[in-house]
Amino acid sequence: MEAIKNRYEFAFLLAVKYANPNGDPDMGNLPRMNPRTEMGFMTDASIKRRIRDYVELVYAGKPGMEICIESGCNINRKIAEAVEAAGVVPTPKIKKDKASSRVKACEMFYDVRTFGAVMSTGPNIGQIRGPVQISMAESIDPIEPMDLAIDRVCVAGGTKECKTVAD
Repeated sequence: MEAIKNRYEFAFLLAVKYANPNGDPDMGNLPRMNPRTEMGFMTDASIKRRIRDYVELVYAGKPGMEICIESGCNINRKIAEAVEAAGVVPTPKIKKDKASSRVKACEMFYDVRTFGAVMSTGPNIGQIRGPVQISMAESIDPIEPMDLAIDRVCVAGGTKECKTVAD
């Protein structure tokens, strides 16, 4: 595994029409936007999530391509996996033990190796800085959020009496 030696900057375009690329759960999942400029934005976390999901889908089962930061997953378990794989006692106190655990976490987890991670809980191995830094993205044009309801076309009446397919 070779380290990144130079600094690279890039931009990408995401075309979205009649969709919500990064809803805000605190605002009823409306698109995130600057209310003064009406420009939409995507958080760095949502962009990284898309990258993680892609890597997980395309490289599933390949060594070194596991994802550490997953929804509903306890990060302490992933930290413990890296610590144990490094052959370190589960609660390392010595700096070199933490360093070897960080190296192992980078070898095991694509997202830790790429974006870095704060792994200061559980079997604390500290903070890892990744070579890829992503900032928030802003829309090119103003957005106009619309509250559209989804209608259900299926009937659900009489469910209390129905217990089998025949009913």
